Amino acid sequence: MHVEILLLLEELHEKPIEARIDVPIDRAQIVAGSVTAVVRELDAGAGLPGASFSTISTAEKLSSEQVELLELREKCGIEKERRGGQSTRTLRGNPMGGNAFPNEAFPILPDVAASTTLCAPMPKVFLKTYGCQMNERDSEQVARDLVARGFEMTPREGEADVVLLNTCSVRDLAEQKALGKMGLLGRLRANKPEIVFGFLGCMAQSRGAELVRDTAADLVVGTQKFHKVAEHVEALVARKRQLREQLMDDERFTIIDVEEEAGSQETIREHLLRERQATAFVSIMQGCNMHCTFCIVPSTRGAERSRRIEEIVAEVRGLVGQGVKEVTLLGQIVNLYGRREFPSLPAMAEGGTADRADGESADPFRPRYPRSKSPFVQLLEAVHAVEGLARLRFTSPHPIGFREDLIEAFARLPKLMPHVHLPLQSGSNRILKAMHRAYTAEKYEALVGKLRHARPDIALTTDLIVGFPGETGADHLATRELLERIGFDNAFVFKYSPRRDTPAASMAGQVPEQVKESRHADLLRVVDASAIAKNAALINRRIQVLCEGASKNNPGRLAGRTPGNKIVNFEGAARHIGEIFDVHIEHSSGFSLLGTPAVL
Repeated sequence: MHVEILLLLEELHEKPIEARIDVPIDRAQIVAGSVTAVVRELDAGAGLPGASFSTISTAEKLSSEQVELLELREKCGIEKERRGGQSTRTLRGNPMGGNAFPNEAFPILPDVAASTTLCAPMPKVFLKTYGCQMNERDSEQVARDLVARGFEMTPREGEADVVLLNTCSVRDLAEQKALGKMGLLGRLRANKPEIVFGFLGCMAQSRGAELVRDTAADLVVGTQKFHKVAEHVEALVARKRQLREQLMDDERFTIIDVEEEAGSQETIREHLLRERQATAFVSIMQGCNMHCTFCIVPSTRGAERSRRIEEIVAEVRGLVGQGVKEVTLLGQIVNLYGRREFPSLPAMAEGGTADRADGESADPFRPRYPRSKSPFVQLLEAVHAVEGLARLRFTSPHPIGFREDLIEAFARLPKLMPHVHLPLQSGSNRILKAMHRAYTAEKYEALVGKLRHARPDIALTTDLIVGFPGETGADHLATRELLERIGFDNAFVFKYSPRRDTPAASMAGQVPEQVKESRHADLLRVVDASAIAKNAALINRRIQVLCEGASKNNPGRLAGRTPGNKIVNFEGAARHIGEIFDVHIEHSSGFSLLGTPAVL
């Protein structure tokens, strides 16, 4: 009965099909059995408990009956059965070559998998992501882990055996979207009782067990346990199959995993790349210590925790080796990376921007020469030095994290793209203080001047909140006037949304919804006018674009981004994808650009 395992071992070694046969072959037992049972009978019958691959000798060629079993294995898709936490497809692709476990005992599968029959197809997973780029990166890690275990990702929710929603809690609307989506998808269980539903991410962290109580969810996984999702999904799938095979009712087997875990920032490090993928997100830290009074992130993401520079650089180098040309470094407050874990270094004298002996600048908008180099700038330099990387970005920063060394980096690091998303939130000092933002409107405006002096072509985008508790008409006007003075390339304008367990939720002076609506529309008019003007200034210019693939709004066209992070749509061919080239800008829709590649 151990023949299947020997056949799989042969597949890993890529050697002729030879094996020692010490246990009688029971074909019917193999067909109806499980991988777990096969492994255990091999250990017991062959007298090789804990045997490694290297101890299995070759002595006898397989019989014609065994070759038939090999053909049966191919028909049933045995190659996708889990092998020690990975599929044999993954093991066969071991980059080191040969045996994926050269010095380890052959892994025994957990008991919960014992009822998974050899011919059972691997489940399909539908994964939807809400919210920020951090959530997108977390979802990519989850998808990668699931595929490594033999699951198949699907974009069609109707054919899914597993439905996962990676959620956002920044605003109530984001939570309601996820809850509403789960309510709709829950109907799938009527025709597919074994389907697994799960919530991941920030809302899962915030609400925990109540999501199991109030929805169809079987799985709730918080922000520090994304690396456990595939394991939990596998356990749930196996449990539901076991109940079906034993003709038992589902007693609502659920998994809730929202506890903190030391070192969780190190677990988001692997990728699932598309063919010719040119850009990638790289998570460099997790958590936030700023505690803005409107924000739920510190409670959903935890305290700041940073990865080591050498590990991040190794990840970037691996991405570049697979064809990626641009990486975006991600963190909740990305420019405060490593401030509690790693030391600052003395700054070098070369390339300074000061013009006075004391390090101060005669120009108030010109940055002082940096006296030290923060961990974040050290990281930027290390990633910038990766050979083959063409572009480097980061998001999202906090204004207080822009020290002189980071401002100066925009002037001297050519791969660092000229775009900063710089959240403002309000132009009123009174509201900024109530938000606990730790800067004033005047300091913010001065920072904008310094950035534009260091990199004149820099594009600036921002976040704004209207209707924060206590906001008056005068506060709103101050925000409007600051927007007009700065002239952003674009902005995200949000109506204040009370979040549970945040100080602002219980503040006096909650603003009526109709007032929020009016102020929201007013700021959007200012932002739109500024964005249209900025894009119009690019018409009839040739701008370098990195082509990312098909346009989201028109699959018949390609799309890419300028150094300033503006979207350009153009006619092109497959050979353009993943390449950097000039595009002649011919038209602006106000929020995206249309052009013609200079290289056809």
